[in-house]
Amino acid sequence: MLRFTVLLSCLIASSALADEDDDDFGTLNPDEMSLGRVMENIRRGQTDMSSCAAGYLITKSGRHGLAREVFETCANDGYSGAMTWMSQLDNNGLGGEYDPDAAANWDRRAAEAGDPVGKFNYGIDLMRGHGVAQDEARGRALVDEAAAHGLVIARRLQAAGYDLDEVTPDADNWKYAPLF
Repeated sequence: MLRFTVLLSCLIASSALADEDDDDFGTLNPDEMSLGRVMENIRRGQTDMSSCAAGYLITKSGRHGLAREVFETCANDGYSGAMTWMSQLDNNGLGGEYDPDAAANWDRRAAEAGDPVGKFNYGIDLMRGHGVAQDEARGRALVDEAAAHGLVIARRLQAAGYDLDEVTPDADNWKYAPLF
């Protein structure tokens, strides 16, 4: 009977502790590695490399609207990789409207931040005149910079004499055709 009384007392004491407000002790078991936590951090404006990288998994799972939230917040905090992902979303109408002007702007920002992928993408935008006024010489110069940074696809484009068909699937040709 004494054991039962001691056990019952322990259970009552532990349930009383469990009822105490988490705020008194902080979050006792935080949800650290979940989509919910990533989105909570992003919506509070808290960006870090892990949260920004989670945008990739989020968009690959087909949740482009959530990925857009992550990438836009991270891009605005200076993560150049998130800028190139915002360009990809805008250039393909994922989680929003197809917007080549916005896509080129994200590429430009990434290029200006020194990102080799941003330089390559913005170089191609300039060469095509897609979302930005056409300037083939400036576009090639940016592709050359990306190649100098070691970006393999930029070197491949150089080796192909800047023939954009080398790096773009022909299924996308409709997108880059002149509008007039």
